[in-house]
Amino acid sequence: MAELPVIESLDRLARLVGESGDDLFVRWSRGPHADRAQASHDDLTGASLPGLSANPLAVEPWWGDRSRRFWVARRLHDYSHLEQTRGPGVRPWVLRGEQTGRGPDNEPLVLCREPVGWVAGRVLDEAERLVDSAGDADWGPLDRRSGDD
Repeated sequence: MAELPVIESLDRLARLVGESGDDLFVRWSRGPHADRAQASHDDLTGASLPGLSANPLAVEPWWGDRSRRFWVARRLHDYSHLEQTRGPGVRPWVLRGEQTGRGPDNEPLVLCREPVGWVAGRVLDEAERLVDSAGDADWGPLDRRSGDD
């Protein structure tokens, strides 16, 4: 498999989303080569799922005329904790996919039709700064881990 290009800016990712329709997703894993089996597993039960857990990048109609850049930043920031919780080598990458079902967290399960590119670390930093600038100190990644250790 050829090396994936790297998406170097939030603006570039937002443009891709605007140009691509509804079939772009972001996945946090070790990449398309590691995901070639095209299936995820439920962490709680071990059940095999009919596709890869991913999150849609398509802008929902209810978003209205709000910034596509902010939408994409939020989609990245919501799951940014997975980079640490899923182990070494896990990072976000964008794919064109076809939804095959829903996972246990109601996330789309997709079959990857085409890997699009890795998301650069600086894009994650940019997304975090943009979401933080919205002014809600209670907003953060959707992490299941309890803060009560």
